[in-house]
Amino acid sequence: MNTKSLNQLNFDETLQGTPGTVLVDFWAEWCGPCKMIAPVLEQVATDLAGRVLVGKVNIDDAPELADRFGITAIPTLIVFKNGQAQKTLRGVQSKSAIVAALAA
Repeated sequence: MNTKSLNQLNFDETLQGTPGTVLVDFWAEWCGPCKMIAPVLEQVATDLAGRVLVGKVNIDDAPELADRFGITAIPTLIVFKNGQAQKTLRGVQSKSAIVAALAA
């Protein structure tokens, strides 16, 4: 797996310590759409390895992060550049839509 599990302990450190772009997927085990998008995110992580870090936040394990970013529906993807949130995508997204959001 090319994705990184993020939680309250390593979230800020990962964002600050990663140059460039970080895509964070807010998800949960019980979420059907989250399971649908997971292979797409794996593909993005593999295709863009070294340029984009794909992180995953399980909202059941890290509810404080979900609250901090106002997550009201999952899956929610947030694109961070240099530690700052730049773009938010909600719901299942195509690979091309995710790559376009990362390039913007």
